[in-house]
Amino acid sequence: MPTLRICRDAGEVSQAEGIALVTDANLLGAADWDILVEATGSPSDGYAMARAALSSGRHVAMVSKEVDSVAGLHLARLAAERDVVYTTADGDQPANLIGLVTWAETLGLDIVAVGKSTEYDLVFDPATGIATQLDTTVAAPALADLLTLGDDVRSTLRARAEAVADLPGGPAADYCEMAVVATNTGFQPDVERLHYPVARIAELADVYALQQDGGVLGRPGSVDVFTALRLPGEASFAGGVFVVVRTGDAESWRTLAGKGHVVSRDGRYAAIYLPYHLMGVETPMTLLSAVLHGRPSGGTAPRGCAALAGRAKRHLPAGTVLSMGGHHHEIEGVRAVLLREQDTPPDVAPFYLAAHARLRRPVEAGELIVVDDLEGHDADLLAAWNEGRS
Repeated sequence: MPTLRICRDAGEVSQAEGIALVTDANLLGAADWDILVEATGSPSDGYAMARAALSSGRHVAMVSKEVDSVAGLHLARLAAERDVVYTTADGDQPANLIGLVTWAETLGLDIVAVGKSTEYDLVFDPATGIATQLDTTVAAPALADLLTLGDDVRSTLRARAEAVADLPGGPAADYCEMAVVATNTGFQPDVERLHYPVARIAELADVYALQQDGGVLGRPGSVDVFTALRLPGEASFAGGVFVVVRTGDAESWRTLAGKGHVVSRDGRYAAIYLPYHLMGVETPMTLLSAVLHGRPSGGTAPRGCAALAGRAKRHLPAGTVLSMGGHHHEIEGVRAVLLREQDTPPDVAPFYLAAHARLRRPVEAGELIVVDDLEGHDADLLAAWNEGRS
């Protein structure tokens, strides 16, 4: 087992063998190491540590999506200037999806939609009429008659959503992850609150078809999130990722459908998916790729194409502190939205810049929060946001 040593100053860090534990991030630079795995979830602290690592010629694997959604473009540019790697981390859904998209594009597949499932499946027991998602349970007897899509896909999806309307939905973490995916793939949200269909795995190719073909998509090239619906004892989607492609070659996809692959009922679309994300178990692959081969996960070049922003859920008076907390890093009173680049106001505040800031003016329900609404925010983080999008 590696030894653990608590280090209180730079001298102790530089002499440590095995694993050095420090309480001050400023001590990190005193040791020799190759890559920072940034996983604090703190927008300000995570950005400062990543910037310091890149500036000193070290690679960065960014697990903190909150940081990436604000400063990712700037940090990627800084990495390129220093000839080091800035990358998402395998095992997290964004990196896994970016890798799947890159794979599909390399094969020349015509991708219509990319996305992931919510972290936890929606498990429905027809015997009891009870639907469970993680530790939340609701009565949803109407789902018993909605286990197949029927002829009108969108009507069925609306009815399913109504049946489980009492379940919490759309955590900010999902929007944050899809912002990172958009930046690294060029895919954009179809709608700013995403579609969030409640769908079974075998239905994905029908659900993520274009509207003229009966699906939910208003345009191709979309990024989205779905809630995986399953029965007790059925295999889980396990927070996995997917791409939906146009089939094109009908004969090939008829053969693949015969082998159990997910093809739409009209044969025009197919879903390809990875039903897992193993979190830190997979991350060493990213470290090896960055340090040994100088490549980010997925091998993509980040670019601005979507923005994670926030709309007020209710009237927020001047002086309100936008506190952040909880596993999914929600901001109290603010709803996360994912905006297409062309729909993003130039003065919009990135969602996690607003975390812990104070409102200098009242913001009405439904309004986007803009930079001038905030005071007490991190000036360095704002500068990174502006530089990355310039």
